[in-house]
Amino acid sequence: MPVSRMLPTPEAADLLELTRQIAREELAPRAAQAEAEGAFPREVFRLLGRAGLLSLPYPEQLGGGGQPYEVYLQVLEELACVWASVAVGVSVHALSCFPLATAGTLEQQQRWLPDLLGGELLGAYCLSEPHAGSDAAAMRTRARADGGGYVLDGTKAWTTHGGQADFYTVLARTSEHRTRGISCFLVPADGRGLTSDPPERKMGLTGSATATMRLEGVRVGAERRVGAEGQGLPLALAGLDAGRLGIAAVAVGLAQGALDDAVAYARDREAFDRPIIDHQGLAFLLADMAAAVESARATVLAAARRKDAGLPYGTQASIAKLVATDNAMRVTTDAVQVLGGYGYTRDFPVERYMREAKVTQIFEGTNQIQRMLIARALRKGAPATVSVVPAGTA
Repeated sequence: MPVSRMLPTPEAADLLELTRQIAREELAPRAAQAEAEGAFPREVFRLLGRAGLLSLPYPEQLGGGGQPYEVYLQVLEELACVWASVAVGVSVHALSCFPLATAGTLEQQQRWLPDLLGGELLGAYCLSEPHAGSDAAAMRTRARADGGGYVLDGTKAWTTHGGQADFYTVLARTSEHRTRGISCFLVPADGRGLTSDPPERKMGLTGSATATMRLEGVRVGAERRVGAEGQGLPLALAGLDAGRLGIAAVAVGLAQGALDDAVAYARDREAFDRPIIDHQGLAFLLADMAAAVESARATVLAAARRKDAGLPYGTQASIAKLVATDNAMRVTTDAVQVLGGYGYTRDFPVERYMREAKVTQIFEGTNQIQRMLIARALRKGAPATVSVVPAGTA
């Protein structure tokens, strides 16, 4: 069911309507079968790119859509209502473009960003490693200076679009300094020595390829280093703040889709001669689900408006990711309960929503990490809550 939204401009309203149309006509008919088969929907990303939906949060002068982050996140939510794997892919693609768009030279941006933002090239983000997930500064992947370029060696785990992407944003160590010894590189998928393991066999998001990437003597030119040597970790952490908001929006959309399906079922299903939504025990459960979705959405958009206003938002991004993903897990689980035995079968999509919601509590920093970051901010004296930035404020 379309959500009533407060949008900053008529253009944003048109954009949301376009997204809903694409979701309804192009994504919804494909989602269930693609997830059942574990088929990666590469053409869907080209479609979204040509519709302008991959470029939204980046400036128009870079070939982007120039939209506020609060609008971009609502587009992600609309996609996730129908197909979470695609929404996650859009968020990860935006994250993979972040270093190039924010720290790349004009020459680098002109060379690569048009095809990236237009969807002709699909990106992936290589940060985590098998032994260093949440502790990014512990990475061991190396980039050794050699003959005017670099040679990369190492292993990157949990790479969304691994084996399917056209380019990889790779964080690698260029010196022994723990935090200022990491640099960022753009590695093409056809780089010699870059290979992917078979995709992980996941409990959810099966239409999204996740694989370990191996770099064995991968040579890249110096022009593919983004930013100065040693600037990679700050770039990665800044990108993760934005990426956490993306995953939070996906979680809201996933929960909204589960709520919509649960309400529709409860209206149609009868027990004791009346629709089950008229029974107070179930009606209250649905009411709690709706409250969880609305509160998560409000938290996500409040953080996005701070970002749009140029205010610090890292703590609010962690809060939004924590609240939205925990709520999505609860709402999707309750949706299965509303449908009873049918909810436990693959004849209805709510069991898939529940499986998909689980990973949102894990990636882009586990929710335990988010709690640690929030507590750390409190220890430093940063407020946990802040004055709300009005909608449409830039």
